Amino acid sequence: MLTEKKKEFIEFMMESDVLRFGDFVTKSGRNTPYFVNTGNFRTGKQIATLGKFYAALIKENCSGDFDCMFGPAYKGIPLATSAAAALYNEYEIDKPYFFNRKEEKDHGEGGSLVGYKPQNGDRVIIIEDVITAGTAVRETMPILKNAADVQVKDMFISVNRCEVGQNPEKTTIMEIMEDFGINIHAIITVQDIYEYLKQDGSYGEILPKMEEYMSKYCVF
Repeated sequence: MLTEKKKEFIEFMMESDVLRFGDFVTKSGRNTPYFVNTGNFRTGKQIATLGKFYAALIKENCSGDFDCMFGPAYKGIPLATSAAAALYNEYEIDKPYFFNRKEEKDHGEGGSLVGYKPQNGDRVIIIEDVITAGTAVRETMPILKNAADVQVKDMFISVNRCEVGQNPEKTTIMEIMEDFGINIHAIITVQDIYEYLKQDGSYGEILPKMEEYMSKYCVF
């Protein structure tokens, strides 16, 4: 259901040039009529606003029932940082966060993780942008498990693309839930974007492309 809060987030992404429409190719090689690039958030106001959306989603689904937050490099780094700040400012939930380097540092404190050092038994939540093929999640889990014996039960993303995974009858998100036991929570879904465009009435050229793409690649 397209709520006012979801409409607000969609408009925020469009104004920030993060949600775009046209002809794009996803990381998984699929041609898509819409694209989400959180790397286009570039101002203090934008990242603060984004953090509030993530914090609200985290509060709604987990409250403070977790130990730390992880943002996978690179796009997850500002997402986790802004979400951690917003959780404290909006709800007085003060949780540590950490992220990884792409290349391990061999001087100073060394290692591939920056920020909080996870401990055995920690309940970690992951903060990411979107999931298409699930590659990033499958790369992230070994990083976390190699750091400590942590539990990862929840992941928070901007957009659930609802895209089919390796199994043609399941979405990537369904597969991740089965493979890793992670519940994935999204601020909006591709259905919300489609409903927004439909209600707006000025995206006549995009709607058929969205419908074609969703019928071909999405599972609801």
